[in-house]
Amino acid sequence: MPKSTEFEARVDPAEGRLSLAGDCRAADLEALETALREWAATGSRSVDLSAARRFDIGPAWILKRAMADAATAPAVNGSLPAHFSYLDEVLDGASARTADIAPPPREPAGLVRLGRALEIRGESWYEALTYGGKLISTAGLAWRSWKHLRIPSIVRHAYETGYQAVPVVAVIAFLISVISAYISAQQLRPYGGEIYTVDIVALGVLRELGVLLTAIMVAGRTGSAYAAELGVMKLNDEVDALESMGINPYEVLVLPRVLGLIVALPLLTIVADFMGLFGGAMLTRYLIDLPWPQFFTRLDEAIAPTTFWAGLVKAPVFGLLIGLTGTLRGLQVRESSRELGRLTTVAVVQSIFLVIFADALFAIFFLEIDF
Repeated sequence: MPKSTEFEARVDPAEGRLSLAGDCRAADLEALETALREWAATGSRSVDLSAARRFDIGPAWILKRAMADAATAPAVNGSLPAHFSYLDEVLDGASARTADIAPPPREPAGLVRLGRALEIRGESWYEALTYGGKLISTAGLAWRSWKHLRIPSIVRHAYETGYQAVPVVAVIAFLISVISAYISAQQLRPYGGEIYTVDIVALGVLRELGVLLTAIMVAGRTGSAYAAELGVMKLNDEVDALESMGINPYEVLVLPRVLGLIVALPLLTIVADFMGLFGGAMLTRYLIDLPWPQFFTRLDEAIAPTTFWAGLVKAPVFGLLIGLTGTLRGLQVRESSRELGRLTTVAVVQSIFLVIFADALFAIFFLEIDF
């Protein structure tokens, strides 16, 4: 009759002997570990494997470790599992590799860490300067030749970053203007000045909120997309392939994206301004019962000839900053997808920071020139 393949583990406390029979599979680990604990408590003097058959590598590793942990090498009756020789090779190889590894270096002193940080920062600035120089050179060549300007590519990127972003920009501008109008009306109501809610909404949306919120939304949506697209191209060696074919990657990949964003952001700002004013009109109509004709009359009195342009002239600058940051970080991707994710995050954060910083500079400049 064929031998039974069902696993069985018995411990003889008097003899300190562990007897194993049948096939030991991964499902039998719990029974094996229980028997090994009982065997260790009896002194672990011998192992009877005469009735044992096949072992999975997991149970074989558990048994080998238990035999190695015994106080004295246990006597073995029968053949050891075939996996033992493989585990010996693996452990010997790991020991040899570990012996060749140098000990970890000591933590560098504070001055050394400072020097390394300055070196990394210097390399980053050098890459940014190199990027700026190549882009300016490419732009100069493109303006002298329409063939190098790649108009279809610019139109495609303007469509993707502008037209496809209209719904989210419109909704955000509408909601923010409604919130601003509501808060303003609530604060002005005790003084009987609800009519000035129109002034606050119009000036806030046209000069600041419209273009700023649009730029922040585009930075999160398009800046990250630029960094991710170019980063994947770097990881797949597509940028190197373009260079090997004699094609300037700045002309094909960078310049159309930057110019497309410079074109799209002012158009998105106009949409945001319109939806912001519409949201303010809706709230003043139903919250303070201000008729539509009176709203538009007050709106005409509140805004100056430069109010609309004060917000619109910022849009190309914000688009330039977002496009440059996203493409720069994308081209800096090296080695791994982890670096791709990190630099995509850096692109978004730096784009938003630069947009807000530039908006503050515009505010100071407009104040000085009374614009």
